[in-house]
Amino acid sequence: MNRRHCATAAITLVCALALLTAPVQAMAAPIPDPTPTAGSSAPASSKKTLEEVREEIDTLYRKAGAATDAYNFAEEQSERQSGEIVRLAKTIADGRAKIAELKDRAGAQAREQYRNGGLPPGAQLILSGDPGLFMDGVNQARQGQQATKGILTELEQTQEDLETYTKDASLNWEKIEAGRVKQAKAKKSIDAQIKAAEKLEAQLATEERARLVQMEKDAASTAQAAWLSSGALRDIDREASAAGKQAVAFATAQIGKPYVWGAEGPGSYDCSGLTSQAWAAAKRPIPRTSQEQWRQLPRIAVQDMRPGDLIIYHSDASHVGMYVGDGSIVHAPRPGRDVTTAGAGSMQILGVVRPDK
Repeated sequence: MNRRHCATAAITLVCALALLTAPVQAMAAPIPDPTPTAGSSAPASSKKTLEEVREEIDTLYRKAGAATDAYNFAEEQSERQSGEIVRLAKTIADGRAKIAELKDRAGAQAREQYRNGGLPPGAQLILSGDPGLFMDGVNQARQGQQATKGILTELEQTQEDLETYTKDASLNWEKIEAGRVKQAKAKKSIDAQIKAAEKLEAQLATEERARLVQMEKDAASTAQAAWLSSGALRDIDREASAAGKQAVAFATAQIGKPYVWGAEGPGSYDCSGLTSQAWAAAKRPIPRTSQEQWRQLPRIAVQDMRPGDLIIYHSDASHVGMYVGDGSIVHAPRPGRDVTTAGAGSMQILGVVRPDK
């Protein structure tokens, strides 16, 4: 493909950006009904204890949370690369305009030479017969030669730059398409895990579902009590920073709004959507996902945390909550639950990060 066609192809990428705003429509694979045991038509889940069902549901929602992080990360990358394509396309358009202007200047010089009879500058000087005009002509000829050389050099460099920008735009487009594939896979996984968990809950009788909710609360209380008895709060009495207070105020104002995977407000949130928007409200942008928050933000010891810090949970960093003081966090728990407060030690703590360190 020649350079002109490469540049044209890169600019047309901007037109394709509208496609990127279309939601991914990948559908989750259907969750098969539990296989009945031999000689019985009862579903396998009926043979499990309620505690086993609770643990299974919890595992499914945790897997959905990890897939949500993968989805959000792919979406964030796609948005960043889309912006880069727009920037590159503008640069390519500017480069093409510059090439056209340089060609016009080169053409003007060629026409001037033609008007002078097509004689080389040296021959024109020799034929002048006037020493003064000869010296002036020498200087003008040198300046003209340098100008011509400069135009040709600039033209060649601009053409090389255009080729580089075109390649960069094409690479970013390929990354966007790869990101869309990742988003589709992540969404399929999210849908599958959530539907499986919802199906397990739906199979329970009304009183069993009520007991399940109570068991969740009891398990969280037990974990929190164990965390507190370890002395974890002994030295945690630090005051929030000014930005931390703003972030806490935003996060706690969202209490009661539903968890929706991939949501960043204002009507619903997922776990990292809540924390990232809270710190954005405090004028301190942070990564969108809990895994990237864990990877990129400064880490601090648990005993040094203060309100506004983020507690990252589970070994895969698939959940995050904001510490609000007195051993508590505010977080968006999972599908089917609302933004709420909970004990900071009610889940497995991976570590703590500080957005404004």
